[in-house]
Amino acid sequence: MEKDLSNYRKSYEKGELLLNTVPENPIELFRDWFIEVDTHFNVGETNAMTVSTMGLDGYPKSRVVLLKKYTHEGFIFYTNYNSEKGKAILQNPNVCLSFFWHGAERQVIIKGKAEKISENLSDGYFESRPRGSQLGAVVSNQSDVVKDRAELESNLSDLETKLEGKPIERPKYWGGYLIRPIELEFWQGRPNRLHDRIRYKLQLDYNWKIERLSP
Repeated sequence: MEKDLSNYRKSYEKGELLLNTVPENPIELFRDWFIEVDTHFNVGETNAMTVSTMGLDGYPKSRVVLLKKYTHEGFIFYTNYNSEKGKAILQNPNVCLSFFWHGAERQVIIKGKAEKISENLSDGYFESRPRGSQLGAVVSNQSDVVKDRAELESNLSDLETKLEGKPIERPKYWGGYLIRPIELEFWQGRPNRLHDRIRYKLQLDYNWKIERLSP
């Protein structure tokens, strides 16, 4: 079976990104784009991002997770540290994040190094989650093979009974990662495939070198 997609075409005409108007700090541009996309474009989960790691089998792997915070230091998401992505990060902390906001015809690609955030920060976020999400984090051995859906639901039901009326503590194998960026690329779709691409690269003096890339 095959399908020819060569006629799938779209002209990108919703914005521009000019070198002489971008801020010196890429986090400021990310903040401005995020707020603008979240406010004015119907893209669903604006904080959905793809996290790419180098797997233990030597192959890169990408998956969509939710960004939960961004600061001047970087980007934070939460996961099971024993998951496939957690094991990959333990072996190689170099990761790539990417956002694609199709409604705004924008992409952001971020290279950086992952590190675990402090336990008290992970505790605070875990406590803010709905109880069902807390239970799910405890009961799931993320990325492990499971017999069937019924086994998951049975384990969850047993845990609900066991912890009924009790606070749920964050498992030590679950918490946050901070991605400290070393490079960010902002992509704005433009007509005739002459897209705007602005790249920020972190220098040894911790200033950012800003360059326009050919589309």
